[in-house]
Amino acid sequence: MLTIKNSKIAVIGLGYVGLPLAIAFAKNYDVLGFDIDEERINELNEGKDRTQEADLATLNDVISARKTGANGLSFSYSKTDLADYNVFIVTVPTPIDEFKSPDLTPLLGASKMLASILKPNDIVIYESTVYPGCTEEECVPILEKYSGLKFNQDFYCGYSPERINPGDKVNTLTKIKKVTSGSTPEIAQYVDDLYGSIITAGTHKAPSIKVAEASKAIENAQRDVNISFVNELALIFDRIGIDTNDVIEAAATKWNFLKYKPGLVGGHCIGVDPYYLAHKAQALGYHPQVILSGRRVNDNMGNFVADKVVKLMIQKDQKIKGAKALIMGITFKEDCPDVRNTRIVDIYSGLKQFGLQIDIYDPIADPSEVKREYNINIKSSLTEVPTYDAIIVAVAHQEFLTFDFQKISNNNCVIFDTKACLDRTLVDGRL
Repeated sequence: MLTIKNSKIAVIGLGYVGLPLAIAFAKNYDVLGFDIDEERINELNEGKDRTQEADLATLNDVISARKTGANGLSFSYSKTDLADYNVFIVTVPTPIDEFKSPDLTPLLGASKMLASILKPNDIVIYESTVYPGCTEEECVPILEKYSGLKFNQDFYCGYSPERINPGDKVNTLTKIKKVTSGSTPEIAQYVDDLYGSIITAGTHKAPSIKVAEASKAIENAQRDVNISFVNELALIFDRIGIDTNDVIEAAATKWNFLKYKPGLVGGHCIGVDPYYLAHKAQALGYHPQVILSGRRVNDNMGNFVADKVVKLMIQKDQKIKGAKALIMGITFKEDCPDVRNTRIVDIYSGLKQFGLQIDIYDPIADPSEVKREYNINIKSSLTEVPTYDAIIVAVAHQEFLTFDFQKISNNNCVIFDTKACLDRTLVDGRL
């Protein structure tokens, strides 16, 4: 039976979740960071990280340690290098498709690849967000089929949902309590002990893999529903003619009021995970009312912002077709380069439909990634820019909080603040 002491860990997928995890484990274990992206592997071997999640000094320390000792971190894009390892932690993306259904292609692909090198007594631990039952109903059959091994006899599985908060330098991996689980009581204890060896905040051992999977799904579904409530309030209060943030500030004087704020809901978790939970519910014959209604409200907020900006421009007697607009920020959250599932593109698309000419400026996002994901060209600087008829502050990057809008706006410019992060006297409208 595998023990903590002889664990050799391979982390599959080196994005926002996998890399910090690989670095944390590499301080105490022999760790291989694996990714099919050869460019990503070469970048990491040079001690660079485009996600900006890794502490580069620590990254280089664990790389150096592996070159001289038994523990530390090495990287590879070659499947053959995985054969020497006995614990495989899968952190690949689990997005949704164009129909808002779970896209398990990366997850099942990783499972098939691992099956080809799986050995007796190996353990596969999944961290990717899934619906309850996915690990045992979708992944395990693939592991069995392509390895020829028997589940819970020859190999084992665990599930420990990721809780990485991209861009957060305070609530980092080891400071967030970790939910763990395993396919047998013994494996559950092993997985709990393994994570407990690096997570200073402690662990919570769930009674089953399905419980652990469900816990992750409802974390973000709950937040999504709460945000949808205040977003719906914003739609109502806009019609009344009062500021939603003023209402929230007043209501928050009561001790048990939850102070959520309106906004666009994107990113790799909150805007995606509820669809995984809804998918499982519908497969069981139940149509979730609250979860999907919240999603509908949140998915419509980008169009609401676009419509509101155009109405404000009309109030200022601006010509709409051909007007120049600037969207400031395209990442899904402030001071973070992550553009996965960003809903800023909804504002862009909405304004495009009115015939506006639109620039997007984001000093943090990778222009090549935005082009690849959304087929949109963005500006990474604002040198020699024209003046704009409308400016939408879509992300509260630190740089934008003290930005001089006068130098890029015409005399009749509409400034809209989607994050309520600016002095209200400087803007014409805000969420």
